[in-house]
Amino acid sequence: MAKEYPASPKAQQLQESKKQRLTYILVVSALCVAFYVLGAWQNTTVPKPAASSAITKVGCDPAAAGQSSAVPSFGSASQESLDFEAHHQLSLDDTDAEAAVQPFPACPLNFSEYTPCEDRKRGRRFERAMLVYRERHCPGKDEEIRCLIPAPPKYRTPFKWPQSRDFAWFNNIPHKELSIEKAVQNWIQLDGQRFRFPGGGTMFPRGADAYIDDIGKLISLMDGKIRTAIDTGCGVASWGAYLLKRNILAMSFAPRDTHEAQVQFALERGVPAIIGVMGKQRLPYPSRSFDMAHCSRCLIPWHEFDGIYLAEVDRILRPGGYWILSGPPINWKTHYKGWERTKEDLKEEQDNIEDVARSLCWNKVVEKGDLSIWQKPKNHLECANIKKKYKTPHICKRDNPDAAWYKQMEACVTPLPEVSNQGEIAGGALERWPQRAFAVPPRVKRGMIPGIDASKFEEDKKLWEKRVAYYKRTLPIADGRYRNVMDMNANLGGFAASLVKYPVWVMNVVPVNSDRDTLGAIYERGFIGTYQDWCEAFSTYPRTYDLLHADNLFSIYQDRCDITNILLEMDRILRPEGTAIIRDTVDVLTKVQAIAKRMRWESRILDHEDGPFNPEKVLVAVKTYWTADESEQH
Repeated sequence: MAKEYPASPKAQQLQESKKQRLTYILVVSALCVAFYVLGAWQNTTVPKPAASSAITKVGCDPAAAGQSSAVPSFGSASQESLDFEAHHQLSLDDTDAEAAVQPFPACPLNFSEYTPCEDRKRGRRFERAMLVYRERHCPGKDEEIRCLIPAPPKYRTPFKWPQSRDFAWFNNIPHKELSIEKAVQNWIQLDGQRFRFPGGGTMFPRGADAYIDDIGKLISLMDGKIRTAIDTGCGVASWGAYLLKRNILAMSFAPRDTHEAQVQFALERGVPAIIGVMGKQRLPYPSRSFDMAHCSRCLIPWHEFDGIYLAEVDRILRPGGYWILSGPPINWKTHYKGWERTKEDLKEEQDNIEDVARSLCWNKVVEKGDLSIWQKPKNHLECANIKKKYKTPHICKRDNPDAAWYKQMEACVTPLPEVSNQGEIAGGALERWPQRAFAVPPRVKRGMIPGIDASKFEEDKKLWEKRVAYYKRTLPIADGRYRNVMDMNANLGGFAASLVKYPVWVMNVVPVNSDRDTLGAIYERGFIGTYQDWCEAFSTYPRTYDLLHADNLFSIYQDRCDITNILLEMDRILRPEGTAIIRDTVDVLTKVQAIAKRMRWESRILDHEDGPFNPEKVLVAVKTYWTADESEQH
């Protein structure tokens, strides 16, 4: 049997040393883990709204304004903002450094309704044919302004939805012209310090609600098949306003013309609208976007220019979608005297419109009273035979039907995706609303968006549910504080989808500089939006949005154009006491925050929803209340 010998003193010393090192390593590791967990727990807490707001109004007397403040706070005074300034300084020379801290001055009061790309004075430089002078014409570098667009004196927070559908404050849009010009048609009425919107229109004297009921007797509006609509020449958007209670979301547009501020009135009411015109350029929407298009005495010459305007409606109309026309020349036998036109002239116009519709392979569904409705085919299997008879407009060739940013219209029929049988819907069928909002869009199923498949779409849905839940812990999203919302870089529309349960609507903007075009998929989900280059101004009036959301927008544009101009544009379209949520890297957000301070915004940088160790952060800012000086009115 082997004999055991005691270890030597040297070996015992070595073994003891190893034990001490191991103990030291374990203790240090435990301390590191403990401090890591403690730090993460402390910093992931989202600031709760406090009883007293951390945001102050500039030059605002709540009593004078007649309304209490509804500005969200960013937590108690004891909770400090995240501070990155010591590590992220802007590199500027002395002159730039001084300019970088100076507040932007207020523009004169005559800029109160400034729309940079629809400026009427600039528009006069362009041809009047086909309303080119009313299309987008943005200012050059020598025309850019660097001042803050003022709200008119006595500006008040707009009425909350749904009251805003029927009322607006006169001081917010001080224009009486429409209330006088359209008094008989009941577009708008001035009642003391408020405008009232009775819901009337040129072709619906009984009101938009009754008019829509008449349409509903001819085609189904309540079964969820029709969700997105477009109103060409919308007036104050009463048609779109009353469609909302039927769960139909309309994109209403009209030019900035002699009917002063009609789109501004629409947005003040909390109804989706945008400045636009059918001229020579395509409308800024992808193909197959809308379930229904509408024109009520919109004064668009549908039969002229080889049917180019109806061809554009055909491009943006979904397979199986409807086009509704009321007003001249429909029902001309009844109205020709009131329209001060001859029977022969009106009959010829209607015959020409019918011919253009047939040449687009449309089918006339019904004509009853003042309404006439056509339907676009579900696919183009039979269209080839029709085109043998109608040579114009021809089938478009080698063209991206979704290209719509400064793209010229063409009098041609946009071909639909191929199908295998007559009953198949070109491009894929859609779920009925509201299931449509969360179903995988056909464009994603068909692999038409690079890098996006069904699994990525589901991940995006969950991501935005999580993010909106995080926003709700800081902002009053659910209590009616916000109505008009814009997602400035909408991607797949996940932000809008996560807001469907709240009384808001979202303008989903897809930058033309994006790596992929997702706007078509957004429309397939039942939401609305537009293309936009954020190096230019958006086609809206000042003070028309309550909440702006910008997800990594500045990372896209910081090397393309001056982000100061983008922020000044955000200030222009944001209402006083409106909110901006900006997600980006710390480096970008510190630059944004420095500029925001110069715009009289109060802001705070918050951690990412996943915690402090994510390099992306969230800047939440509120535009403070201030107005032009009352003396400027005189």
